[in-house]
Amino acid sequence: MALPIVAIIGRPNVGKSTFVNRLAGDQTAIVHDEPGVTRDRTYRPAFWSDKEFVVVDTGGLVFNDDTEFLPLIRQQAMVALAEACAAIFVVDGQTGPNPADEEVASWLRQQPVPVLLAVNKCESPDHGIIQASEFWELGLGEPYPISAIHGSGTGDLLDELIKHIPEVVETEENTEIKIAIIGRPNVGKSSLLNSFVGEERAIVSPISGTTRDTIDTVIEHEGQTYRLIDTAGIRKKKHIEYGTEFFSINRAFKAIRRADVVLLVLDALDGVTEQDQKLAGRIIDEGRACVIVVNKWDAVEKDSYTIYDYEKSLEARLHFTEWASTIFVSAVTGQRVTKILELVDKAAESHKRRVTTSVVNEVLTDAVSWHSPPTTRGGRQGKIYYGTQVSSQPPTFALFVNEAKRFNDNYRRYIERQFRKQLGFDGTPIRILWRSKKVRDMEVGSVNRATRV
Repeated sequence: MALPIVAIIGRPNVGKSTFVNRLAGDQTAIVHDEPGVTRDRTYRPAFWSDKEFVVVDTGGLVFNDDTEFLPLIRQQAMVALAEACAAIFVVDGQTGPNPADEEVASWLRQQPVPVLLAVNKCESPDHGIIQASEFWELGLGEPYPISAIHGSGTGDLLDELIKHIPEVVETEENTEIKIAIIGRPNVGKSSLLNSFVGEERAIVSPISGTTRDTIDTVIEHEGQTYRLIDTAGIRKKKHIEYGTEFFSINRAFKAIRRADVVLLVLDALDGVTEQDQKLAGRIIDEGRACVIVVNKWDAVEKDSYTIYDYEKSLEARLHFTEWASTIFVSAVTGQRVTKILELVDKAAESHKRRVTTSVVNEVLTDAVSWHSPPTTRGGRQGKIYYGTQVSSQPPTFALFVNEAKRFNDNYRRYIERQFRKQLGFDGTPIRILWRSKKVRDMEVGSVNRATRV
C-alpha cells in the first residue's frame, strides 16, 4: 500500500525535524540546536483523522550559498517535493519573515503542489496569531500558528492538509525484508543505497559523516519488497563527542536491532579494521543475520590470487562470522550489487527458519555418535538428553543435559558446527542454550506448583 507523501520544507533551524517527530508520534528524527543537522530526506509514517500518509523531513534550504552540502541538500528537497502530493513550509514565528524565507516561498510558488504555511514556535496562542500574521506577505495563503514542541495549533493545520491527501488504494503486499546498511564512515554505504535504488536517494560525499539520520527506502526486486536502512558511519567510541554524531550512532545501533539482515560494508582498500571487527561483534550480539559486503572492489589492483588472498584475510580477521556470506562489489559501477539481494534472501530465510524437535534430536544423535561428550577427570561424562528450538530470529536451541559445565567450549563449538552442517543456517548466527538437568527439574517443578495454586 503506497501512502501519499507530504514534504516538510523550510530554511535551517526552524524546527522541521521537531515538527516531523510531532506528526510521526515519535522522536526518530534527530533534533539538535545546530543548523544543518538534517541533510538527507527521511521518511516517517503519520496519520490524521482517517488519512494515512508519509512525512518527508528535508534539510534546511539555502539558495544563495553553494558551500559544503547545501547544493546537495537542495537537490534532496527538490526530489522530495517532486514525489509529494502536498508540502508544508515551516517558518520561525519568533524571528519573523526574513530574506531566506522569501526565497524559499518564491520557489514554492512555482511548484505544482499545494503548499501550507506553518508558523512554528508560536507557544502562546494569543501572541501566536500576531506572529503568524506577519507571514501573509509570503504569498502562500493563510499562515497557521503552531508549536511543534507542544503540539498546539497542529490540528487546524492538519485538518486543512488532509483535504489535499488522496484516498489510498489497498493492494496485497508481501512481507518486506528490513536491511540495515552498517559500516565505518566513508566506506560507501550511501553509494550502495543509491546503487540499489537507481537514483541519488542519499547524499554522497567524500567527507565522512555526511549521513546523520537513518534513512528508510523501500524497493522491490523480483516480487520481494526490501526496506533499506542507511545509517551514519560509526567511528571509534573515543572519537565521538556528545551531540549530533552521538545521536546518529545511537540511531545506527537501533537500525541493527530492527533489521532482519545487516549489510556490514567494508572498504576493500582498507581491509578489515579493528572497528569493523567491533561492528561485526555488535551484529552478533544483536542476533541479526549478516552479509559482508566488500565495497570499492573496482579500485583494487588484482591478479589471479587477489580474491583468494583477500578471502583468507577476511577469514582470519572475522573468523567469528564465518557463517556470513561475503560478496565483493563496486557501488559506483554497480558491479554485483543486485546479487547482494540474493544473499539477503538466503540469510533472511535462515534467520526466521524453525526446525522440528524430531529433526533437532536426529542431528544431536548423529553428532554424539561421531564425537562423544567429554568426560571429567572424575570419570563423569556429559550427557545430552534432548534438544528443541525455542525461538527464531535468531534461531535459538535449548539442549537439556545432565550438567552444563561438563561441556567445554570445544565441544559446544563442535555441536554448533554440526547444526550448521546438517541444517544450514547460512547467513545467521545461532544460539545454543545449555540447560542442566537440575535447572530443568526446577523449571518443571515451578510450573507444577503454579498449576496447583
